[in-house]
Amino acid sequence: MAVHAHPDDESSKGGATTARYADEGHDVLVVTLTGGERGSILNPAMDTPGVLERMDEIRREEMAAASAALGVRQTWLGFVDSGLPEGDPLPPIPDGSFALVPLEEATEALVRVVREFKPHVMTTYDEMGGYPHPDHIRCHEVSVAAYEAAGDPEKFPDAGEPWTPLKLYYDHGFSIRRMEVFAEEYEKLGEPFPLQEWLDRSRKYAVERGDIMARVTTQVECGKYFPRRDDALRAHATQVDPNGAFFAIPLEMQQRLWPTEEFELARTRVSTDIPETDLFAGITDENR
Repeated sequence: MAVHAHPDDESSKGGATTARYADEGHDVLVVTLTGGERGSILNPAMDTPGVLERMDEIRREEMAAASAALGVRQTWLGFVDSGLPEGDPLPPIPDGSFALVPLEEATEALVRVVREFKPHVMTTYDEMGGYPHPDHIRCHEVSVAAYEAAGDPEKFPDAGEPWTPLKLYYDHGFSIRRMEVFAEEYEKLGEPFPLQEWLDRSRKYAVERGDIMARVTTQVECGKYFPRRDDALRAHATQVDPNGAFFAIPLEMQQRLWPTEEFELARTRVSTDIPETDLFAGITDENR
């Protein structure tokens, strides 16, 4: 079960991993906590009359296409996108938004899905939300709380029969080291690195947090599925510019130099050896 804040997050964060596991016969469910209603139009080709007015409907259509590209199931939790506050000072989060929903209410909603789907493994974001969007931070809080509560019969007794997930991971797809590997390759080729501004911003951000690779415990080989990940990204046409940063590095280079996606084992109820190459490491027929 991959728990995400908005439609498109499932494709940009761990999308190739979910495509791989679905292809290998695992039942994979993406849980999208909000409808992404307040997403901006980030693809100039989609900035046409009527699109913004139909954003809710369009994002559901995009999500269906992206799920099909990845080969996964998907469900909505039904909360309202909080939007990304911008400015100084930051504006208040709109009333009724996901980030303002009481933690218990949102946790119970996710626990209900966990108990129905019965995942052995859950993935979500770290305590910073991957980046500090209020919905991403809330997604982290709700996912961790649901992982802890789902197997407890005393918690949310009206949300279904208890089910205990065995492992919880944080997705760490945007590491500085990954970008540096590509930058070094461009330097060897004598060509400018197309993501230099992104790398420079990430290095400034890392002064406070450090490179996220220091937290990575698990690297999943999934280069074969990068084309499906990219197809899923392009399905989110309002949010993802096909000429943008996600597609700046050639697929061949990505598959050759960095054919994995990265995760941090945040909670586990089974024994496993670190580093891992499989989110299901340590899960056997005996402890399923």
